[in-house]
Amino acid sequence: MSRENGQNIKVHLTEEQINKRVAEIGAEITERFKGESVYLVCILRGSIFFTTELAKRIDLPMEIDFMTVSSYGAETVSSGVINVKQDLSGSIEGKNVIVVEDIIDSGNTLSRLLQLFKSRNPKTLTLCTLLDKPERRQVEVDVDYTGFVVPDKFVVGYGLDWDQKYRNLPYIGFVEE
Repeated sequence: MSRENGQNIKVHLTEEQINKRVAEIGAEITERFKGESVYLVCILRGSIFFTTELAKRIDLPMEIDFMTVSSYGAETVSSGVINVKQDLSGSIEGKNVIVVEDIIDSGNTLSRLLQLFKSRNPKTLTLCTLLDKPERRQVEVDVDYTGFVVPDKFVVGYGLDWDQKYRNLPYIGFVEE
């Protein structure tokens, strides 16, 4: 148990565990796309840590782009409509696109985002997530690479935040009441 800014954070995944799994995913992607290039799409903000660490472990030519989307607005429940706050800077047509996400829970936003990407005609469309919460899934999404499956608890660290705090923790933890 760690105490961060007055909150009790229970370490769930250590920095070492995360680094080991990210290296494994990087090797799997390198093997799958051997002889080709990839286009990593980092879904901001939570995926930034995972994307940069993953990119360092993929031994292929690559481009990295960023996208910010929301389906929540001012609500705590998804509206079901994607609001693209920041779109990609380049075209993904004909490219091996790997969408890099920090966590997948309901699948609602990601499902719509993947439909948007498919309409842009990539050569391949792959989904990679650091964390998966299948207990919360409302819409099924095909995940190609999963770092870790986590229980339905609120997680922070390694890019994931609580009210913009705790992103910089080098581990993933549960916020304890």
